[in-house]
Amino acid sequence: MKTLQQVLDDKKHKEIISIAPNRPVFDALVILAEYKIGALAVIQDGKLVGIFSERDYAREVILQGRSSKTTQISEVMTAEVITGKPTDLVENTMSIMSEKRIRHLPVVDGDKLIGMLSLGDLVKETIAYQQRLIRELEGYIKG
Repeated sequence: MKTLQQVLDDKKHKEIISIAPNRPVFDALVILAEYKIGALAVIQDGKLVGIFSERDYAREVILQGRSSKTTQISEVMTAEVITGKPTDLVENTMSIMSEKRIRHLPVVDGDKLIGMLSLGDLVKETIAYQQRLIRELEGYIKG
């Protein structure tokens, strides 16, 4: 099974999409829609300070009757971010994400954000891994 770094290396889009904590939620929604993604890293002074997701918007803005144009990201972001390391394995990371009920995982090397993975990225890699394993086993059986 691959490491998170290997999955990041294989991703088609490698850029980290982020937003500053002092920006309005509306700006984040525009970025999410533009890139067709579900979460943004929240970066301040080059450091990861949170994550803003569609869930944060639904729970902390819409359901609370707040305005996306006047509410700042810092008011509604998830500040206690669960992160992965580049050397973490996909299988272990999927278990953690499932247990913690998170869909997006910033990958950090020390204190540097190096990428963002979704649960979908990890599921895709797991399926590819299982397909490779099946082909290898079939080849072995046919010998």
